[in-house]
Amino acid sequence: MSARCCAGQLACCCGSAGCSLCCGCCPKIRQSRTTRFMYLLYFLLVIGLCCVMMSSSVTKQMKEHIPFFEDFCKGIKAGDTCENLVGYSAVYRVCFGMACFFFVFCVLTLKVNNSKGCRAYIHNGFWFFKLLLLGAMCSGAFFIPDQDTFLNAWRYVGTVGSFIFIGIQLLLIVEFAHKWNKNWNAGTDKNKLWYASLSLATLIMYSVAVGGLVLMAVFYTQRDGCTDNKILLGAHGGLCLLISLAAISPCVQNRQPHSGLLQSGLISCYVTYLTFSALTSKPEEQVQDEHGKNITICVPDFGQDLRRDENMVTWLGTFLLIVCIAYSCLTSTTRSSSDALQRRYGAPELEVARCCFCFGPDGEDTEEQQNVKEGPRVIYDEKKGTVYSYSYFHFVFLLASLYVMMTLTSWFHYENATIETFFTGSWSTFWVKMASCWMCVILYLWTLVAPLCCPSRQFSV
Repeated sequence: MSARCCAGQLACCCGSAGCSLCCGCCPKIRQSRTTRFMYLLYFLLVIGLCCVMMSSSVTKQMKEHIPFFEDFCKGIKAGDTCENLVGYSAVYRVCFGMACFFFVFCVLTLKVNNSKGCRAYIHNGFWFFKLLLLGAMCSGAFFIPDQDTFLNAWRYVGTVGSFIFIGIQLLLIVEFAHKWNKNWNAGTDKNKLWYASLSLATLIMYSVAVGGLVLMAVFYTQRDGCTDNKILLGAHGGLCLLISLAAISPCVQNRQPHSGLLQSGLISCYVTYLTFSALTSKPEEQVQDEHGKNITICVPDFGQDLRRDENMVTWLGTFLLIVCIAYSCLTSTTRSSSDALQRRYGAPELEVARCCFCFGPDGEDTEEQQNVKEGPRVIYDEKKGTVYSYSYFHFVFLLASLYVMMTLTSWFHYENATIETFFTGSWSTFWVKMASCWMCVILYLWTLVAPLCCPSRQFSV
């Protein structure tokens, strides 16, 4: 048994099967999923390294507890205290290496539609050698000549790539809203309970959106001052009302009978979250009281208990950010997401209403897969063809690498950025999130008015 386990682990490093080969008690898992999770693991390893590089407290602990730390730094020519291996410039270099890694595989897997070809085998296996290649690319970025020019140019590339990544996520949110409404409406012909489900979901969405707006008005505004917050929240409420009225307007209903309040409620919830996230990222505003003491205004004051352990809050927030980015990468690279971005949909008459509609029929086991009872627990679900676009998968992770780079270095306020000050707020982060909020509203409005502006074209939502 131990010999077979070791053989399975070796296959993990060099073969095309996943790590689940080495344990017969593991649940069945698809080969396509193991491949994606392995790339995700590499992605998370590099992000973790970047977080350590941006942490001043970790650097301080290393200086205090690692013997001969300064001698080691001088030996690898990283500066007297390894200053070349920390800070925003180090994160830029490491993310450059990771972006190059995914770019190489993006180009390598262009137009791969069969999992039995040479390029498909490279994509689905040789994990140990890929890890070496990733490490070599990240390390090699530190030897790029003319670092100042490189960092300035790479910052602009990172900005463009980050906004493309944000745009893809916003498009998928809008498409998700339409898909949800379309799927549940498909069930109303056979079962009227789907009407109740639609009504309940819509009510919950609007309750969350309105409740969030009220709470932000309570905690982020005051009777005197906070004018900018009041303007932003007023604009936010107005935009939510606008998209709700537009969704049920007669002219939109004539062209899109399935347009309704469920989609606008979901978009309202999402932009409410983005507005809240933007307000929490806004730098603190201080004024002097009547005693000449500086006080912070326009932010909630929950007392000092929640601020005692700032490191815990920082690392917990960073962990949640990484989880959200990883989830966005995986959900953005499925075949259905790729089809949604290209506006390719199945026939409406074939739509089957499901509570968990995001997992389509292709998520169910085929007869061949259900017969797998013993032996390797890997389901080879790509025998007839690829179940997702390999090239697009790597392209999304390339963009995610740039987004992580810009986010961890506080976008355009990178000079003094650290993980410890990551959640203290910066104007760059604030305006990026507000721009994302407004762009999401614009994209959703466009899906409503596009059939009116271009009546000769066929739109399917």
